[in-house]
Amino acid sequence: MSRITQRDWSSHPAYLSPEYKSSVQRGVSQSLVKIDPELAELTGPAFGAEVLGPLDHDLTRNGRVNGEPIGERIVVTGQVFDELGRPVPNTLVEVWQANAAGRYVHKRDQHDAPLDPNFLGSGRCLTDDLGRYRFYTIKPGAYPWGNHPNAWRPNHIHFSLFGPSIATRLVTQMYFPGDPLLAYDPIFEGTPAAARDRLVSQFSLDVTEDGFALGYIFNIVLRGVDATPMEA
Repeated sequence: MSRITQRDWSSHPAYLSPEYKSSVQRGVSQSLVKIDPELAELTGPAFGAEVLGPLDHDLTRNGRVNGEPIGERIVVTGQVFDELGRPVPNTLVEVWQANAAGRYVHKRDQHDAPLDPNFLGSGRCLTDDLGRYRFYTIKPGAYPWGNHPNAWRPNHIHFSLFGPSIATRLVTQMYFPGDPLLAYDPIFEGTPAAARDRLVSQFSLDVTEDGFALGYIFNIVLRGVDATPMEA
């Protein structure tokens, strides 16, 4: 691969954001160690089709026990690009999310909302030769999170990508257009204003599947001045 430039930090939120209380506890408080991309390892980790199951990309089916998951079915698709705008093929894209009621399948989530026995809330796929990925899932619900009085997280899906090397590692969140909670969310608002729209998906009637699921497009740029902001 070509030389990787320094990351453009003006696109990403600060490690410490007082309005986002968890960042104060876990954010970096000391100077980062600078790694020269020309000297660092730039070949991996690599994941192939052998790590995937046949339903990993379909969250409407990969957690079924005795029926359909509850909620609004959606399709989420897009392309993954490098810092020069080139598609990134054969890279692992992982997602996780709350269910339609706003609850995760995790013991730490004690939100008073029902779990869905037929929804696992996680999946993964590989991009194709043109850097495209595609997931089927249930639109996640909003949920309270205790950061401040009457705090609610907007509907969102978490994304994790390695890209072609550890230098292109990206963990971020995808939001939905028109969500009124975005203006009240310190995680979203902690992202520099000029880059926030890169976190919001676009509704697409072309991606929507007739009679089955609404479609959303979320393109991801791993580095560079147009990089998708990092969000934990």
